[in-house]
Amino acid sequence: MDDEAKQTLRSAALFYHEHPKPGKLEIRATKPLANGRDLSRAYSPGVAEACLEIKADPANAARYTSRGNLVAVVSNGTAVLGLGNIGALASKPVMEGKAVLFKKFANIDCFDIELDQPDPEKLAEIVCALEPTFGAINLEDIKAPDCFIVERICRERMGIPVFHDDQHGTAIVVGAAATNALHITKRKFEDIKVVSTGGGAAGIACLNMLLKLGVRRENIWLCDIHGLVYEGRAEDMNPEKAAFAQATDLRTLGEVIDGADLFLGLSGPGVLTPDMVARMAPEPIVFALANPTPEIMPDAVQAVSPGAIVATGRSDYPNQVNNVLCFPFIFRGALDVGATQINDEMEVACVEGIARLARATTSAETAAAYQGETLTFGRDYLIPKPFDPRLMGVVASSVARAAMETGVAMRPLDDLDAYKSSLDHSVFRSAMLMRPVFQSARAASRRLVFAEGEDERVLRAAQAVLEETTEVPILIGRPEVIERRLERYGLPIKPGRDFEVVNPENDPRYRDYWETYHGLMARRGVTPDTARAILRTNTTAIGAIMVHRGEADSLICGAFGQYLWHLNYVRQVLARDGLRPVGALSLMIMDEGPLFIADTQVNHEPTPQQVAETVIGAARHARRFGVVPKVALCSHSQFGTLDTESGRRMRGAMEILDQMGVDFEYEGEMHVDAALLPEVRARLMPESRLDGAANILVFGSTDAASAVRNILKTRSDALEVGPILMGMGNRAHIVTPSITARGLLNVAAIAGTPVSHYS
Repeated sequence: MDDEAKQTLRSAALFYHEHPKPGKLEIRATKPLANGRDLSRAYSPGVAEACLEIKADPANAARYTSRGNLVAVVSNGTAVLGLGNIGALASKPVMEGKAVLFKKFANIDCFDIELDQPDPEKLAEIVCALEPTFGAINLEDIKAPDCFIVERICRERMGIPVFHDDQHGTAIVVGAAATNALHITKRKFEDIKVVSTGGGAAGIACLNMLLKLGVRRENIWLCDIHGLVYEGRAEDMNPEKAAFAQATDLRTLGEVIDGADLFLGLSGPGVLTPDMVARMAPEPIVFALANPTPEIMPDAVQAVSPGAIVATGRSDYPNQVNNVLCFPFIFRGALDVGATQINDEMEVACVEGIARLARATTSAETAAAYQGETLTFGRDYLIPKPFDPRLMGVVASSVARAAMETGVAMRPLDDLDAYKSSLDHSVFRSAMLMRPVFQSARAASRRLVFAEGEDERVLRAAQAVLEETTEVPILIGRPEVIERRLERYGLPIKPGRDFEVVNPENDPRYRDYWETYHGLMARRGVTPDTARAILRTNTTAIGAIMVHRGEADSLICGAFGQYLWHLNYVRQVLARDGLRPVGALSLMIMDEGPLFIADTQVNHEPTPQQVAETVIGAARHARRFGVVPKVALCSHSQFGTLDTESGRRMRGAMEILDQMGVDFEYEGEMHVDAALLPEVRARLMPESRLDGAANILVFGSTDAASAVRNILKTRSDALEVGPILMGMGNRAHIVTPSITARGLLNVAAIAGTPVSHYS
């Protein structure tokens, strides 16, 4: 990465942390506080009742406070990944980020706590004093060997789970990957030779996990920066390293690597050489986990040992060992049963759950989210993807079961299957839905033409597209205006080098474009003069013609002007060969989970057939995001209460869907509250065919759909993705003038999925 790119990345990261408000977290009330009655219950005198109940029985804290779902992410900043000992205050952005991951992946609330205390025993004293506030403690980025001391003291003295993720999170994911690598190569833990580099917290924890899984201590060879850890060595030793000391005259990695079945690297770049790999056992297992540069690159391993199984810590290679596969879900399971600790059995259950999930048949939702990637269990798929929606249910329920079986669960569950089912239903509260879409977009280099190429939002989106995907932006606009604005906004991308520019005032393809447009429209009232005028001034028409001619794969337009005006030209040029606009779908990502709204733009008062087509399209696109569709057909009428036009349209659509026999849940006609609140719906329609809350709302008019979309966007801080133009085979998407640069980037990622995977 050159200096200019580094500066751009730095500026973007700082902007992200500063705007629209500093930091990544905030606190929100979960109870109403709108009047004196609410106040008297939330505080004095009503709060005393909850206090007395907890005093009588401390377990009641989980009933009357947030403690049962509250984790502290605690650090003193002495070993921040990639940055070292930067101190407590400077570590705060990292700890906030960890807290965000807890919330997004497992709906666990977090406070990040940065303590300016380098002494491990004093640090442990402070952490222990936090027990009344939290249901669990996540220790983070504390240097070794201090982290061992802090965790040991806290575990001995505290009655809640204490988990140092740098140690145990890494160890659990490594254990799962190793379990499956041995499964593939038909080895057993008790038979393998392990050579490891890195005597820090993560490295030691990984070796201890391998011991729990059956590896013999005498078969583990630990090396650090000073060479092999051997009996009698005095330099840079501690009890944790000494536990793996070998009685041998060998002293270096190169001397002990011969015949190794598994190399486990948690050290630094270039530590393992191709020659060393060649001297390992046949079909070696190489876990080169140093970040950002592994101990050896995967292609170097494959060059000398084609049968090797390789894992890294990087997302751009198969088998990424990522703690996020573990820590949100092990805490979820521990909190939900009121575990007093996270013991060995719970950790092993987590290992087995992750490993088992990778061996299972990939879910349709995961396959949809990771289009273009191999998700079949094997050498390049040892462990699940971080965004596999099944992780929550499988891992958390496995951990909960182990906690109950080992007697550390203070609130054991009556029905584990029901618990797992509830986790599966709640999994998409994460608001991380776009990440798999971006990963899918990286698998194909599609050409995206932006009609409003001079706009600042488009320019910033183009910059982001180049950073986040392999897509190729094409901007329609005047080159001198684009260059001047890029300079004004401080964007380093350059026309001709990073993206193509189509100049509507002077492009050598102008004649070809207007003749193509005239050929399409000659019998629809468009004269040659009209075609020439349109293709000189109308950037949406220009972009549509480029897609029609195969010079671009998808058009993104609508940053200015009225939606239907843009739709007119999309219809004229691209609605052919079986493609036609079916409806506009907006994905609203909220704290409660995703909610799809349709049709917000295309069919003002749709026919029953058009409603049915919108329902089918919306369900298909929901699956594109890995969401199991649950559709509600919304109307002022509720299950036949009113003979209104919208009610009749929805009832007609229901009949069409019934005849088609679609493979997803749908129900209607109903009010929005009945769609979103199962208890309301149960009172009105006890035999409803819809299970739980709807996640797709389809309306009988664009007025209603657009109103709901705009209310959610402006009054609930919902993030909109879209609108997605359904029925056009991903050849065009029309946004709205309120879209942001980030919104354009999201639409670009959607457009970046190959047409063969999208409809």
